[in-house]
Amino acid sequence: MFHTDKRQTKGSPVKPNAALVILQARMSSTRLPGKVFRPIKGVPMIMHQIARIRTMRNLQDVVVATSVESSDDELADFLTSQGVTVFRGPLNDVAARFLGAIDAHNPDIVVRLTADCPLIDPTVVDAVIDAHVASGADYTSNVIARTFPRGLDCEVFNPAVLRDLYASGMTDYEKEHVTVGIYTRPDAYRLENYAGAVDHSDLRWTVDNPEDFEFAAWVYDQFDGDYFTSDDIYALLDANPDKRLFEPA
Repeated sequence: MFHTDKRQTKGSPVKPNAALVILQARMSSTRLPGKVFRPIKGVPMIMHQIARIRTMRNLQDVVVATSVESSDDELADFLTSQGVTVFRGPLNDVAARFLGAIDAHNPDIVVRLTADCPLIDPTVVDAVIDAHVASGADYTSNVIARTFPRGLDCEVFNPAVLRDLYASGMTDYEKEHVTVGIYTRPDAYRLENYAGAVDHSDLRWTVDNPEDFEFAAWVYDQFDGDYFTSDDIYALLDANPDKRLFEPA
């Protein structure tokens, strides 16, 4: 069994780079319906991810942005019962959900995460936020030039950018994918990429199918509690190379 040190908890003092993490989630995934509710160690997958997010040192708050569809009632009700802040909006206009959450919390910095990434590394998210603030960029991510495994994706942006883009008119595709209208306009917005020291972009740590879920559950089984870093997972996979999942070529 692997053991790791604990990180700062949600109740710790807020740091100057504090960001609102908006975690988008829905139950109607076509590839693996209800995946965010699938249990890992008897707890819904999304709660493990939220627990990890709450260890961030740059955290203002975490909000789950889900839809107003009846298919997401169970998810919203459960999260609310667990003390998780929820914002509900249109199913396909995810950008509107983000703007609603932004208006409710008035953050200086926003982080976009998706609920199919239960292995998200809070240390990586903090590093992307720090890089974003230091650079003065409008948008910073670790996916413009990918070096991290699929599943550690993190996007950081200034709220005014999404507000302005939405007001100027976004396509349905852009509204569904929130940030695509930002990072595909390098002439309009200042973009920064955060890269890892080693290229692990061939690894797959996201959850889109049963095999992905089994991998994530196996990783959690190797650790005590919800906190472990991506470096801990790399070490775990070095010891168990047959467990690695790879992105399709």
